[in-house]
Amino acid sequence: MSCNPKTIKDAINANLLPILTVSGVTGGVVLGLILRYSRDEPWTKREVMYVGYVGELFLRALKALIIPLIVSSLVSAIGSLDLSLSKKIGLRAVCYYLTTTVLAVVLGIILVVSIHPGKGSDEGITKAGEARSVYTPDLLMDLPRNFFPPNLIQACFETHKTVIVEPKPEDFVNDTLPPKSEWDIKHEHARAMNIMGLVSFATFLGLALSTLDAKGKPLLDFFQSLSDASMVITSWLIWISPVGILFLVASMMIEMEDFSVMLGQLGMYFGTVVLGIFIHGFIVLPTLYTVFTRKLPFRFLANMSQAYITAFATASSSGTLPVTFQCLEEKNKIDMRVTRFVIPIGATINMDGTALYEAVAAIFIAQVRGLALSIGQVVAISITATAAAIGAAGIPQAGLVTMVMVLDVVGLPAEDMTLIIAVDWLLDRFRTMINVLGDSIGAGLVYELSKKELEKLNINANGDVERPSNEIGMDAVESSKM
Repeated sequence: MSCNPKTIKDAINANLLPILTVSGVTGGVVLGLILRYSRDEPWTKREVMYVGYVGELFLRALKALIIPLIVSSLVSAIGSLDLSLSKKIGLRAVCYYLTTTVLAVVLGIILVVSIHPGKGSDEGITKAGEARSVYTPDLLMDLPRNFFPPNLIQACFETHKTVIVEPKPEDFVNDTLPPKSEWDIKHEHARAMNIMGLVSFATFLGLALSTLDAKGKPLLDFFQSLSDASMVITSWLIWISPVGILFLVASMMIEMEDFSVMLGQLGMYFGTVVLGIFIHGFIVLPTLYTVFTRKLPFRFLANMSQAYITAFATASSSGTLPVTFQCLEEKNKIDMRVTRFVIPIGATINMDGTALYEAVAAIFIAQVRGLALSIGQVVAISITATAAAIGAAGIPQAGLVTMVMVLDVVGLPAEDMTLIIAVDWLLDRFRTMINVLGDSIGAGLVYELSKKELEKLNINANGDVERPSNEIGMDAVESSKM
């Protein structure tokens, strides 16, 4: 069968962006390896910064869209929905998120117990650095504290955390360190966006506007316009993403300290986590999608490739939000009312890759230390890993912070996190990719289950069919390209 040049050209044009993005990743690896081995002495941090500068600008531009996109999307999506439908969509999304997170944890535990990557001693694994003193109940209570921020402006750049202060030697009782429960408590704010607080505010504001009807329409129109404008800017950024990704990956390859570490003592751990991530992301989640939607997931997954690649390059599920929206709404034709409601919440609480990684990491460290875990401790790890994943921020290596809570459950010191830091930066990119994949499949699944109810909303009082909301949003993006 002869190939029609026009058909080939149309296929390339239709998939030009994914092709350019994959080329950016491949080019970044090649460029990084060439620069890395072009000289004998190691690259300085300043030189690595120069190589990754263009990628840093791209990442900063993406992050600048997070707040206007999340807030406007949630307010406009919830505000334009019928309250009864909002409850149904929200319930379906939360049920999906909890189910997949638990499945990820269980899969991780099965793999790490079966493969036993921590068998042997910890000799040769370097320990370095310190972790802040924490108390597990404080970490759990910080979740609702961040859910209700006292200052919305502050929530845009700071998140609350509780720190317990280690007593000074003169405060010891009989030269003995007091238990953690008796240490002083201090409340601080870390320099990280409080996505959870912004999501909760936007959700309640959207619910309030939906009850105001005509009175709330002017404010609702404002958020809808802001959402459309944010998507137009996103469409511009996405076309320059291959260049930014190229330099991000190149700097990452140069910065990697030692390839042998990843292939040596931590190789089995690395392989266990990656195996679990890919089984969960490309077998478990697509199977759930197929069972509930009765549709094959291959085209859906292929249309999301741009989001996966961006997630891998940026290691931030929150930073990938603009790209995720575009892939879902433009390529997979998911209704905007679903994506703008489900995805921001998913980027906040649905961290399948992080949950799996934390369960595997905790048991791996216990194996390295020769600690035999009981069934009760394994169950405690699964529950805590699920809670920790919900509380992890959608930013690079946020899982290391909540990892403290999981280690504390089995009595391991927080400093033991340093056993896995050598490969965590790379694993973080894989688990972020699966986090985004899980959010995307969740949006597709919820949309398919909610289709009949959404179609009813598209019929107005005269019996005429209104335009789907995502078509209105896409007009703004298309007009920006003309």
